[in-house]
Amino acid sequence: MSAAEGPLVVGVDTSTQSTKVLVVDAATGAVVSSGQAPHTVSSGAGRESDPRQWWDALREALHQCGDAAREAAAVSIGGQQHGLVTLDELGEPVRPALLWNDVRSAPQARRLTEELGGAKFWAERTGSVPAASFTVTKWAWLAENEPEALRATRSVRLPHDYLTERLTGEGTTDRGDASGTGWWASGTEAYDEEILAHVGLDPALLPRVVRPGEVAGTVRDSHDLPFAKGTLVAAGTGDNAAAALGLGLRPGTPVLSLGTSGTVYAVAKRRPTDPTGTVAGFADAHGDWLPLACTLNCTLAVDRVAALLGLDREAVEPTAHLTLLPYLDGERTPNLPNASGVLHGLRHDTTAGELLQAAYDGAVHSLLGALDLVLDEDADRSAPLLLIGGGARGTAWQQTVRRLSGRPVQVPEAKELVALGAAAQAAGLLTGEDPAAVARRWNTARGPVLDAVERDEAALTRIAGVLSDASPLLERSAPAH
Repeated sequence: MSAAEGPLVVGVDTSTQSTKVLVVDAATGAVVSSGQAPHTVSSGAGRESDPRQWWDALREALHQCGDAAREAAAVSIGGQQHGLVTLDELGEPVRPALLWNDVRSAPQARRLTEELGGAKFWAERTGSVPAASFTVTKWAWLAENEPEALRATRSVRLPHDYLTERLTGEGTTDRGDASGTGWWASGTEAYDEEILAHVGLDPALLPRVVRPGEVAGTVRDSHDLPFAKGTLVAAGTGDNAAAALGLGLRPGTPVLSLGTSGTVYAVAKRRPTDPTGTVAGFADAHGDWLPLACTLNCTLAVDRVAALLGLDREAVEPTAHLTLLPYLDGERTPNLPNASGVLHGLRHDTTAGELLQAAYDGAVHSLLGALDLVLDEDADRSAPLLLIGGGARGTAWQQTVRRLSGRPVQVPEAKELVALGAAAQAAGLLTGEDPAAVARRWNTARGPVLDAVERDEAALTRIAGVLSDASPLLERSAPAH
């Protein structure tokens, strides 16, 4: 390991499918060491994971980092949002965690919206209208379907909270991740007693919400991790808020993230309250807001289509007649949790490459449709889109976003932005800086800018038309078996 200019910090990304760890020089942002270990997600009726495997993956990823992790002065954990982690009196999982992309709670989402004042009430109170992704709907599903698990639960956590608590021994969360639960009021920045009472959740079961810049705790003992006892632990946050920190985002800069899910977001000064439910009014991790629109079907859906066709994911061909709505796991934007995919325009001369391009088009169309709602009125709509996530380096993804948006696209060179944002949060504990300012000092958003191309209005019109015509069918689609 080369000598670091400043203290070392550790940033963690515990995502849907793996845990990634970066050891970073707090002075320069240089990544000194890294590690990664996989998770498993059930493929049955829902999407679940045993939280204990997240800890095992964290341990494995840290050990891959070698001696660098042992020198860390602070650590922070970014994690997949919304997941419902239920723990017993010993802190052990009562059942596997219900993950964000488990859509079985769609009926509960509709019922909760109706029972408590409608969409406008929820948007004004929590910043968001409940969707099947949100934690509050998963808790309601558990109450109806597994009441014995509910009775055994002594604490309720989000995925990043679970790992932070195992490090510190203290139950904490942050405003960014708490804002995705559906039981945290964005106006008062506190748990909402009326909503908690309605769903039968004792607030004593919830973690303390740590303020931006506050220390969540210290490593209580070494466990089998390389951290020294007393190492500082930051609050951590949800994955999108962590990536925003990792980019050092300033208000109004649009981000399009291409991962397991696809998201569009920007930092905002004004608290978002969208009663249509298209935009989730999340908080960010350092005092502002992070209005966000999310699609369930992004890189995994496109990769699945490529696999079905036996194609490399880059083997696309232009199409002028084919439309594919790749709702392979239902959908969140548009809100169609029970939908399945729709293919329109198939002909004898259709090629496999055209079909793959149609999958890309369908996935990107959903994200771009929400972009104007995410951005403030005074945002510069000609500014480059920051393209991040696993798909961002794919040529087919880049070209599809450019063609359907008509905007320039910037692809930051920095990788693992969620872990990098967590590292910036940890560094902020040591320096007293805003973590976003730390990331800007590290120049994390640096990367090539791809020029704008003429927007493909014909493709946008074709996809919108198929979506409109198919909407009645999509609404009636049965859940996946």
